[in-house]
Amino acid sequence: MNISDDHKSRASAWFEDIRDRICAAFEALEDAQDTGPFAGLEPGRFERKTTRRAGEDGEDAGGGVMSVMRGGRVFEKVGVNISTVHGKLADRAQKSLTARKEIPGLEQDPRFWASGISLVAHMRSPKTPAVHMNTRMFWTPGAWWFGGGADLNPMIENDADTADFHNTLKSACAAHDAEYYPRFKAWADEYFMIRHWNEPRGVGGIFYDDLCTGDWEADFAFTRSVGKAFIDAFVPITERHMRTPWTEEEREIQLVKRGRYAEFNLVYDRGTQFGLQTGHNPEAVLMSLPPVAKWP
Repeated sequence: MNISDDHKSRASAWFEDIRDRICAAFEALEDAQDTGPFAGLEPGRFERKTTRRAGEDGEDAGGGVMSVMRGGRVFEKVGVNISTVHGKLADRAQKSLTARKEIPGLEQDPRFWASGISLVAHMRSPKTPAVHMNTRMFWTPGAWWFGGGADLNPMIENDADTADFHNTLKSACAAHDAEYYPRFKAWADEYFMIRHWNEPRGVGGIFYDDLCTGDWEADFAFTRSVGKAFIDAFVPITERHMRTPWTEEEREIQLVKRGRYAEFNLVYDRGTQFGLQTGHNPEAVLMSLPPVAKWP
């Protein structure tokens, strides 16, 4: 199937739309946190900053918008970034892609186009899980695909939270393909493993990449469902715990867990590696890192 400029425009417009929905939902949580130790703070608000990507010869190669909230009542730091970039893939980025996927003609024509959303939330309360979500579309002259997912990263595990998060994602997957949830859950369990510690980054979720069934509309619809399911899954969990007191011991656990999170993103995360390899704004690429962390 040939991908047109209209396909690309629709995809990039969706990533902007789901960004706006998420930011509105998170700011509403900030407004609702009117009790507890941080109720005296002003509710957090997102600040937006435009980023640009320069091509090999300094020409405009797209960019994005960072939406970051720091020091809120509920969110200690959360970033919701969107980007749409294009240009030619450098050798290192080509090798990174072709190591996992055959892309016809890439060496002869290394042009690419990519658009997506990436979100990481680090919470005030150790009782409220950190979370990650991203979805994206990638195109080269020889191939196109979607990827993304969402995973929950509790500092203190809660079985009900885990079940609710997974059940919401499972329902979203089932509306498109009964095989998606078991397949993408297993992929997340494998992908979000901190291999040098032999421990998972969190309690999982779903992860998919290189999704190209040949039906662009169907794959795009599934990717939209993942973004909407993320809001439905995460907001109620946050509401459940955001007013619950915590101890200094629980805060210590949170900070060490954040250290593990940072290790994974710097060592293993594909999006981090690709962003740095293709010359995207490092501030945006490294948005996922926590504001404070500890190592034992």
